[in-house]
Amino acid sequence: MNALSTTELKKKIPLFYLTTVLYWFSLYTYVPTLPIYVRSIGASYKMVGLIIGSYGFTQMLFRIPIGIISDRLNKRKVFIIGALLIALFSGLGLWFFDSPSMVLISRGLSGVSAAGWVVFIIQYTSYFDVKDTPRAIGVINAFNSTGIMLAIILGGIFSNYLGLKISFLLAVFGAILGLIFSIYIYEPNNLKSTSVKISDLISITKDKNLLKISFLGVLSQFIIFATVYGFTPILAKQIGANNFQISILTTLSTMPGIVSSILSSSFFAKRFGERKTIIWGFILTSIFCTVIPYIKNISVLYITQVFGGFAWGGVFPLLMGISIRNIETDKRATAMGFFQAVYGLGMFVGPLVIGFLSDFAGLTGGFWVTGFVGLMAALFSMFFTTNQKDLYKQD
Repeated sequence: MNALSTTELKKKIPLFYLTTVLYWFSLYTYVPTLPIYVRSIGASYKMVGLIIGSYGFTQMLFRIPIGIISDRLNKRKVFIIGALLIALFSGLGLWFFDSPSMVLISRGLSGVSAAGWVVFIIQYTSYFDVKDTPRAIGVINAFNSTGIMLAIILGGIFSNYLGLKISFLLAVFGAILGLIFSIYIYEPNNLKSTSVKISDLISITKDKNLLKISFLGVLSQFIIFATVYGFTPILAKQIGANNFQISILTTLSTMPGIVSSILSSSFFAKRFGERKTIIWGFILTSIFCTVIPYIKNISVLYITQVFGGFAWGGVFPLLMGISIRNIETDKRATAMGFFQAVYGLGMFVGPLVIGFLSDFAGLTGGFWVTGFVGLMAALFSMFFTTNQKDLYKQD
């Protein structure tokens, strides 16, 4: 597809932004309080970790197939609609059922929906020139974060006054709206159909750059899902935070991420280079994870989330952009699907490992392990990335 150039097409992009916001809204209204809800219906820390991790596990299973089929058909819109439809069913499942096993299934279904994010990214980046891919990913990730932030704030407000389960109904509402808008998003009708073969997938997985960056993606998601979307809300509850304060806690991690996801390519990578930006992002994230279990004041915990969220938010968009930089255009959905499927392993293993550790050794040990993972990610980044600046300079 040609890069975005016409005024008519530019007018249609805001609808894509709105659909993106509602998509992520439908998947995150209940995330800050889900660990607390699961504990309230009798689940162990291990089960909490399994439920949180199921979101990443199903993404890991479905993202590559979705990417392959999307590339084969050269169709994106139908997958976007499908992702929102599955998000709707996930929210309904969480609303109607209250046993840990059914919550596990419903949360896993939300991961199937989130697996469709690969198509959102490829659809959006197709509006721009290849050289602008990292910058475009930074922008669309900002709308990703916006949807998550709105979901977390409204979910926290509603659940604080109307109970934990109301956040599931809010997710259903967001999915319905997103489904309606997704029908009208722009997709060109003059694309040539491509057939991605197994040999194409094998060739993509042999790309050393993709493999290295995917590994860093695993470590990145391990950290965020073990803490912000995992056990940090439980620690906050233990020091007296209510549901709204917990939503604010998660919001204060998400909001700085919106800013840093844009600044990562438009300022930090341009000024300091990719490698330094990623390394320092991981180091700072590690520090703010490690101190969490020693904090006994919600205000201080807020501060750690602001700085930790800013650090992590500057890393991930860069990893996404770098991962597909050298991949042929017609195979990018498959490559992005591979990247997202692999980092789904971190989303699954992170909360699962912390859950098992917490049942036997308490949450403090789990957060120390998470901090160690952050340091290891910084170390690997020294060898897996370059300090490239030129691609971020204005033409």
